[in-house]
Amino acid sequence: MNGCVFDRRGVLTGAAAIAAVGVAHPLRATVAMGGAVLDVRAFGAKGDGKTLDSPAINRAIEHAAARGGGTVWLPAGTYRSYSIRLQSHITLHLDSGAVLLAADTPVEGMASGGYDHAPDLPPGYAAYQDHGHGHWRNALIWGEGLEDIAIEGPGLIWGKGLGRGHEYDVGRPISGRPGVGDKAIALKLCRNITLRDFRVLEGGWFALLATGCDNMTIDNLLIDTNRDGLDIDCCRNVHVSRCTINTPWDDAICPKSSFALGYPRWTENLTISDCTVSGSYAIGSVLDGSFRPFPPAPKSTHGRIKLGTESNGGFRNVTISNCVFDTCRGLALETVDGARLEDVTVTNLTLRDVTTAPIFLRLGKRMRGPADAVPGTLKRVLIDNVVVSGAAPLPSIIAGVAGHPVEDVRISNLFVEQVGGQGAAMAAIDPPENEAGYPEPNMFGELPATGLFVRHARNIALSHVEIRTRAADARPAFWLRDVDGFDAHDLRVPQGTAFQLDAVTRFRLWGSRDLADRRVDGPIRTSW
Repeated sequence: MNGCVFDRRGVLTGAAAIAAVGVAHPLRATVAMGGAVLDVRAFGAKGDGKTLDSPAINRAIEHAAARGGGTVWLPAGTYRSYSIRLQSHITLHLDSGAVLLAADTPVEGMASGGYDHAPDLPPGYAAYQDHGHGHWRNALIWGEGLEDIAIEGPGLIWGKGLGRGHEYDVGRPISGRPGVGDKAIALKLCRNITLRDFRVLEGGWFALLATGCDNMTIDNLLIDTNRDGLDIDCCRNVHVSRCTINTPWDDAICPKSSFALGYPRWTENLTISDCTVSGSYAIGSVLDGSFRPFPPAPKSTHGRIKLGTESNGGFRNVTISNCVFDTCRGLALETVDGARLEDVTVTNLTLRDVTTAPIFLRLGKRMRGPADAVPGTLKRVLIDNVVVSGAAPLPSIIAGVAGHPVEDVRISNLFVEQVGGQGAAMAAIDPPENEAGYPEPNMFGELPATGLFVRHARNIALSHVEIRTRAADARPAFWLRDVDGFDAHDLRVPQGTAFQLDAVTRFRLWGSRDLADRRVDGPIRTSW
C-alpha cells in the first residue's frame, strides 16, 4: 500500500457492501459473485474537484488487484486525476453523480508528475501510422496486457485537461510532451473488456484507443467529444451497441488496423449496432440535451463510422446495422496501406444531411507501411436498406486503382435524396486518380455524378435503388469507368442522363420503370 493509511471500514464485501452502499445492479452482480467493492474515499480520495485523487484511486486498484480483483467504486463527487492504471480483474465503477476529471497540465508538460509518459515507438515503424496511435500510457485511464477489466456505471469521464494533438489547441503541438495526457481511455493487448453505461465529455485525441484487444463489449455509452470517439485498432471479437457519439472535429466510430504493435493484425469479428453518430452539435450539447448547432469551423461535421484510415493488418467479418448518421460524413470503408478488407455487411442505416459522400468504398495505394507491402483488396461488401436525405453534392463512391479493383459489392434498397443543383461544367469533370492520397470522399474533388461514381471495380450489383435531387442537376445519376461486371435492377433516377460509361464490360440493366432494359458484353463508352 506504499505506506498509505486507510480506513478498512471503507472496504466492503458481500452482503455488507449491498447494505452499506445501497447500490443496484451492476455492483450487486459483482458482489453476488464474491468480488470486493472498494470505496476510493477509504484510500484518501476526496472527490472535491480540487484534491488530486489519482494516487488514492490507484492505491485502491492496487489493493483490489493484490487480493485477486474487485470493484473500485467512485461515489458521487468530482475526482481530479492524472493517469489511472487499470489492473487485471478490476472493475472501475463510476456512480451516479461521479465525475472523473482529467486534471490540467502546463502546455510545456511537467518535469515530473502529470500523466504517465508515453514511450516512443521502436525505430522502424513509428512512421507507419499517425503519431497518436502508437502511444497509450499518456491517458486518463490506461491498461496494457490485462484481462477481465471493466469500466462501468452512470458517471462521467470529463477529459477537460487532455490535449487533442492539434497545434490549434494552444498554438503548437502538445501531445508527446512529458506529463501531458491526450486520451481518455487507452487499452493495449488486453482481453475480456467491458465498457458500459458511462458518459465521456471532451475525451481528447481519443475517447477510447483500444489496440490489439480481444473480446470487448462497448455498450450504452454517450460520448460528446472533441476528436475521435471509439478507435478500435487491431482488435478481435468486438461488439459496439447502443452508443450515442457526437464528434464534430473527428470520427465517431473508427475501426482501424494499424502497424502500431510493430506487426500487422486483423481487426475482425466486429459488430456495430443501434448507434447514433453525429458531427453537427456543439460539444457538450448532446450530453446536456440542448443539441446546440456546432459553429462552422475547419474540419467540422465529421461524425460518421469509418473503417480503414490505418489499414496495414486488414478487416474481415464486420457487420454494421441499425445506425443513424445525423448531419455528418457518411459511411466509409477504406484500405490504402496493403490490407484486405472483406466480408462486410451493412444494413438498416439512416443518414440525414450528409456532408460528403453517403457511401465511400476506397481501395488505394498510399502504402504507408513496410517496403514489401503491396496493394490490398476490398471485396465482398453487402449494403442493404439505406435511406439518405439532404446529401451534399458528392455522390456515393466506389473507387479502386488501375489493376486493383474494388470487387463483389451488392447495394440494394437504397434511397438517396441529394441537394443537386450542379451544372454542366461539373458534369464534364474528369476526376484525378490520386492513387496515393489520404482516403477521404473529397480526395478526387468535385465529381460528375449525382448518385454513384464507380471507377476501377468488378462485379458490382444494384437493386431497388432510387436517386433523387432537390434541384435539377446536369450530372448523370451513375458514372462508371473501368468497370467489369455491372448489374442494375429496378433503378429510379432524375430526368436527364442516367448513365455515363467508359471502358465498361458486362453491363446489364433491367426491370426499371423509366429506363429501357440494356445489355452490353464488350467494352463500351457511351451515355444515355
